[in-house]
Amino acid sequence: MNMKKVIGFIGTGVMGKSMASHLLKANYTVIVYNRTKDKAKELLSLGAKWADSPKDVAKKADVIFTIVGYPSDVEEIYFGDEGILANGKEGAYLIDMTTSTPSLAVKIAEEAERKGMYAFDAPVSGGDIGAKEARLAIMVGGDDVTFNDIKPLLDVLGTNIVYQGKAGSGQHTKMCNQIAIASNMLGVCEAIVYAEKAGLNPENVLKSISTGAAGSWSLSNLAPRMLAENFEPGFFIKHFLKDMKIALDEAEKMNMDVPGLSLAHSLYALLSERGEENSGTQALYKYWNDNN
Repeated sequence: MNMKKVIGFIGTGVMGKSMASHLLKANYTVIVYNRTKDKAKELLSLGAKWADSPKDVAKKADVIFTIVGYPSDVEEIYFGDEGILANGKEGAYLIDMTTSTPSLAVKIAEEAERKGMYAFDAPVSGGDIGAKEARLAIMVGGDDVTFNDIKPLLDVLGTNIVYQGKAGSGQHTKMCNQIAIASNMLGVCEAIVYAEKAGLNPENVLKSISTGAAGSWSLSNLAPRMLAENFEPGFFIKHFLKDMKIALDEAEKMNMDVPGLSLAHSLYALLSERGEENSGTQALYKYWNDNN
């Protein structure tokens, strides 16, 4: 990727801030926009330039990354007279890293093609740690030829970049990721609570089971946070609920039963109703504390 390319980055929250910082450190010119400017202060201090709107970003950037909260937010920043698609440069690359719906990814890609732009759905996995350490897994859907044009930029952000197929394929792959995490989080919480009730030292239990067949990213990274009663968000419960709802809807379209996902969604929904929507996903541990 030509280092003279101007990069636009929309969404500088928990994940986006770290991701944009890596692009700055790789000596790219980065223009940022976020609904709350305060969340971009650190990036501005590192040399990022501020844009007043998605339209402003689109007019200036050759490559635009977006990572926002919900599909409705994606729709808002891409479409309409003030959106990216109406104001972007011909030949621009649009890379949406939000976990969103496959159908919306297809809609963006089709409109981008009509406008002479290239759109990719490229959701990520790895949480706040993966974003900070540039070790994200990035699942990409879009045109296979132009994927090679954006690959050098994705290499700045992650270590596991896989092209999955046509537009929407990245989002479908992310649903597979979230389905696997959902059931795994149930097992992690139950294992920790079982260890505590059996009178074991849960930290020692983690030393034994995290490197064996039970090992997982959640067990290694989120179980210690549970034990430390650190429920700060690496990934918000409210966003995980959104992801699980997308997966449930997609599974229903395919006439697929997903009992593990359904149970996880119901438990996280209970936590959200109790005011935990802005806690990290590891706060599922509280369900067992509250109900045992």
